[in-house]
Amino acid sequence: MASLSTSLPKPSFQHPNTSINLPDHLHNSCLVPRNLSFQRLGLISQHGLFGKMKIARCSHQAEALVDSNTQISDVPILTCSEAFERLKKNRENQKGKQQFLAMYSSIFGGITTDTSAMVIPLDDHMVHRGHGVFDTAAIVDGHLYEFDQHLDRILRSASLAKINLPFDRENIRRILIQTVSASKCKTGSLRYWLSAGPGDFQLSPSDCHQPALYAIVIQDQSPRDSRGIKVVTSSVPIKPPQFATVKSVNYLPNALSKMEAEENGAYASIWLDNDGFVAEGPSMNVAFVTKEKDLLMPAFDKILSGCTAKRVLTLAEGLVKEGKLHGIKIDDVTVEEGKKADEMMLIGSGVLVRPVVQWDNQVIGDGKKLLCNKLCIANMAFRTL
Repeated sequence: MASLSTSLPKPSFQHPNTSINLPDHLHNSCLVPRNLSFQRLGLISQHGLFGKMKIARCSHQAEALVDSNTQISDVPILTCSEAFERLKKNRENQKGKQQFLAMYSSIFGGITTDTSAMVIPLDDHMVHRGHGVFDTAAIVDGHLYEFDQHLDRILRSASLAKINLPFDRENIRRILIQTVSASKCKTGSLRYWLSAGPGDFQLSPSDCHQPALYAIVIQDQSPRDSRGIKVVTSSVPIKPPQFATVKSVNYLPNALSKMEAEENGAYASIWLDNDGFVAEGPSMNVAFVTKEKDLLMPAFDKILSGCTAKRVLTLAEGLVKEGKLHGIKIDDVTVEEGKKADEMMLIGSGVLVRPVVQWDNQVIGDGKKLLCNKLCIANMAFRTL
């Protein structure tokens, strides 16, 4: 693991001796006067702000967040400190299974452990145009698992997305390691993004003058679950190979596919490619153990190249030598082959190796997951530096 004693590099656009001190009268110069009425601007009708609001809800929401009959009248104009206090209060009120321990941003050139400050600019091209790529590495015993493989993948994704790097590879690596160190996280994950950067709201990134790097350390409080799961065939169209092989932030198809599974009482949906062969899950690879005891996995030419899936292939070679597997095949997999397999599994950094016991209405094998358990145990055991 790299030394953590050196200071973080500054983005190339930031001169090390440059500081900006604004006169007092400029700090609030962009604020709308408090006495400026929205009604004078013609934005409030007799039904309230922008007319009567209609609130849509997701299928899993118990109730709407705002009463659709609520009249919104006075929207406060906040100072920077007031907005920050509201951000802080909002964070304090959020209760979830994940904790955000540290964030790095090349925009402010440092690491923060205050969740209220874990924000990115709205004009970042990644936010409003989806022009960004990301990756995730597991944190095990305070160390990043297979970090260099994940780092190489995001750099490849950035190249395919035509995103320049704010730093060279070694400095990006050093920043991410220091972010994990500052978080003091022992078990969790590091997620990091490269984007075209902030600039304006145009479609072209030509006025995004500096690419950006963001990273966050996540600690998940959920206990790891290794029980067998159900999957369904996704009706959401799969991304074309040009985009499926890039780990970009455009995860709308993935989210819709996951939601479709949950609406059908399943854990995940399985995508088929345009030729009808088994492709992948919404955020994980898929593999099978045939009746002939071959480990069968779809090729990576049309789907994302999974770092954990590649690790499983390496571990499986040991099971072949032990006689527990007959062989390893990377090939097209038909739905019929998949559903007739002895075992089926989902593979990813979030799920490790998760056994699938039912696909649509078909029980997989006898519902057991013997080899899948062996691969999961081996994967956990080999999580070394």
